Amino acid sequence: MQLGINLGYWGAGMDADNLAVAKEADKLGYAVCWAAEAYGSDAATVLSWVAAQTERIDIGSAIFQIPARQPAMTAMTAATLDSLSGGRFRLGLGVSGPQVSEGWYGVKFDKPLARTREYVEIVRKAMTRERLSYEGEHWTLPLPDGPGKPLKLTVHPEREHIPLYVAAIGPKNLEQTGEIADGALLIFPAAEHLEETAIRHLRAGREKAGKTMDGFDVVPTVPLAVGDGIRGLADMFRPYTALYVGGMGSRKQNFYNQLAQRMGYEKEAAEIQDKYLAGDKAGAAAAVPHELIDSTTLLGSVDRIAERMQAYAAAGVTTLTLAPAGFTLDERITALRAGTQALERAGLA
Repeated sequence: MQLGINLGYWGAGMDADNLAVAKEADKLGYAVCWAAEAYGSDAATVLSWVAAQTERIDIGSAIFQIPARQPAMTAMTAATLDSLSGGRFRLGLGVSGPQVSEGWYGVKFDKPLARTREYVEIVRKAMTRERLSYEGEHWTLPLPDGPGKPLKLTVHPEREHIPLYVAAIGPKNLEQTGEIADGALLIFPAAEHLEETAIRHLRAGREKAGKTMDGFDVVPTVPLAVGDGIRGLADMFRPYTALYVGGMGSRKQNFYNQLAQRMGYEKEAAEIQDKYLAGDKAGAAAAVPHELIDSTTLLGSVDRIAERMQAYAAAGVTTLTLAPAGFTLDERITALRAGTQALERAGLA
C-alpha cells in the first residue's frame, strides 16, 4: 500500500505551509499529492505550482469538477500538467454536488452518471491525439451544421495513458467507476465497512468491463492526527464531519449523509443534518458519534495508526491518502513523518 497526501483547498490561510508539506512528502517518498477545488482556488494552478517545486511525487486532481470544464479542456490541462511534471500527473474527476454545479457553474445537476461516462469517454479519446468527434446525450463534437471540424490535441503528454480516477460515493457511481476508470477516490472510509460500502460495487463494475481489481487504485482520503487522548484528537474533526454529513448538498441530495446511513448511523445522520441545516453547527458537531470519526480517521500513536493501516490494506486500499492535521506547520510535518513510520511498522512499505 502506498501513501499520498491531500492538501485540500488552497487559499485557506495555510498556502505556504501546504507547499512545505508537499515538499516534505516528496522527500519522504509519498506517492502522490492531491489538491482539491470547489468554488475558490482551482486545482490545476496549485498542482503546477507543487510540481515545479518537487521532484518525484505525483500530482493529482481530487478533483477537477466536471461542470467546471468542457471535457476537451480537461484533456488539454491533463496533457499539459503531465508534460510539465515529467509524467507525474493523475487525473481525478467528479461531478461535484447540486449546490456548486447549479449555483456556481450554472450547470444542471442531472443524470450525473451518464454525464460522467460521456465526459470520461471524450477525455480519453482526446488524449489519444486522434481527431475528436463524439455523439452523445450531453456532448456532440463537432457541433452539427456549423463551421466546426474534428481537431486533435497538439500537446504530447509524457505518457500514452494518464491514470484517470473518479470520485465516487453512491453504489451506482462506484460500480460505474470500476467499469470506466483506473481508480476510485473515496471519502469517509471505515475499513470495517469498506467492502460493503465501496469495494463490492467497484468489483462489480470491473467484472462488467471484463476486468479484475488487479491494477485498480482504491484511494480513500483519511485525516491523520498523532498524539495522546483519542477522544480529544477525534474532536478536532467534529466540525469537518458535521459539515459533510449535515451540510453538503441539499437535504435530499447529500451523498455523505447517505454514506453515514449505510455505515449504520441512520438516526445520527438525520440528527446531524437537521441541526446543521437549522443553523446549529455546534449542535451538529456535538451529535457526530465518536465511533464514526474514529473509524474514518487515523488517530493516536504510531502503533495505533499502523494497526489501522493494516486494516485498510486488508480491506483493499492501495493508496491511502492522508490529510495531516495540526495547528502549526511543525505539527503537520510531524504527522506526515508519523505516517511513513506507521506504514513501515505495519509492514506495508
